[in-house]
Amino acid sequence: MSRSRGAFVLLLVVAASVAFWWLLGREQHVPGALAGGQRLQCASYTPFTGTETPADFVAARRDQLERDFALLAPQVGCVRIYSVRGMEQIPEVAREHGMKVIAGAWISRDDADTEREIAGLIALANRYPDVISAVLVGNEVLLRRERTAAQLLGYMQRVQAAVAQPVSYGDVWDFWLQNPSIVAGADFVTIHLLPYWENDPSDIGAAIAAVTHAHEQTAKAFPGKDILIGETGWPSQGRQREGAVPGRVNQARFVRGFVAHADAEGWHYNLIEAFDQPWKRGQEGAVGGYWGLFDATRHDKHILRGPVSNLPEWCECLGAALLLGAGLLLAGGGWHAPGAMLVAALAANGVVFHLQQMRLFSRSASETGWFLLLAALAFALGWLGCRRLRGRPAARWHEALIGIVAALAAIEMLGLAFDSRYRHFPLAVFAAPALVAWLFAPRAGPWRERNRALGVLLVLCMPVVLWQETPLNLQALGWLAVTGVMAAALLRGGAHRGSGFIRT
Repeated sequence: MSRSRGAFVLLLVVAASVAFWWLLGREQHVPGALAGGQRLQCASYTPFTGTETPADFVAARRDQLERDFALLAPQVGCVRIYSVRGMEQIPEVAREHGMKVIAGAWISRDDADTEREIAGLIALANRYPDVISAVLVGNEVLLRRERTAAQLLGYMQRVQAAVAQPVSYGDVWDFWLQNPSIVAGADFVTIHLLPYWENDPSDIGAAIAAVTHAHEQTAKAFPGKDILIGETGWPSQGRQREGAVPGRVNQARFVRGFVAHADAEGWHYNLIEAFDQPWKRGQEGAVGGYWGLFDATRHDKHILRGPVSNLPEWCECLGAALLLGAGLLLAGGGWHAPGAMLVAALAANGVVFHLQQMRLFSRSASETGWFLLLAALAFALGWLGCRRLRGRPAARWHEALIGIVAALAAIEMLGLAFDSRYRHFPLAVFAAPALVAWLFAPRAGPWRERNRALGVLLVLCMPVVLWQETPLNLQALGWLAVTGVMAAALLRGGAHRGSGFIRT
């Protein structure tokens, strides 16, 4: 291939990489920004930082509360807390910053803990009647099936008799409809409306309509009762559910649109939540950690005002991908093969995107190890593809490496087919391996039949994934496209035969 032709192909590959990262990270204008000085009614707050979880939390530090409330006070007029354990200083700090508190007791299966929570809630509400505007006895207890409606009603009525503030209980809206008896212990109804998590998820364009419908249904079921939307929001990271796509831009679209709609309708609301809570990834998958107005390090995500980027660090990711791609071409000797440039670009961009997802999604050392293993093997297959496209001879270990990566793809596919709710779609890291498999999967030898079995497994799982995710899920469709290429390669062997544009 001539130098000019090689330079042209290289320029195209670099331009495609720049476009990929720019599209992911470009700043976007989102209408409905809050006016200067306008504050949200309320937002959920927990003081956990870093890897801190409810299990190892003892008590909120005063300096941490001061810093957090200084950030929140210009944005939010009230915070909702879910437990009083270790939170006793919050009303005092809220008062200093001109904020109110909706205080909650955490009701669980543990009788002793529940009794301590109820006693603490009553004491705190009576100590700060000017700051605590309402109390919530339990959060999604019925959803978790930890108490019966009758037990919950008893707790609510005990608190109702002991405090001056209005009392309620927070749960997903349809659990109120399924358990109307608890309204006897509620001065108002507190419902959770999360379009992303509904059994029939709403895309961002229909999310406000979904919230409105649920609010109307609740109002019809409990006429005369005030309604507090105790939780609503949109995640800024995580896997797509049908048409519901997480992202900072979509989070800003939902929050800004919801606040304008709620103000126009005269609704009372609490957004979830003030700060990202990474510990929730262990319970809810990666998406659980990213509902905050601020990230876990207390940096503003610009959800309320200004332009928004889904990937603010896109320039750094682009630079890493270009360096990694150059390294692959140097190591594989593929500077003069357009196919090698394509393989190197796919591998480099896929690995960098995958590692960026690891930083956000990984919940444990074992998950981090799995992410790193996939990244290392994708890089190795990219190197192998560059070498083979420059005419280097095949080796037995090449076939084994393709088979191992195919087996890992099959493991991911089985997880997405049968345990998908909290799993992401690792399509980026498998894009280059799928192309290398398409070119160089063996047509004979001991790996041939193993690969055919893996290809059959991938094909059998595809309709299950599509049925679960629906054709609305573009992440799922991308994953199925990548694994479809890999499955075809495994079933019929590689396509590469010596010459042509992809090699010369």
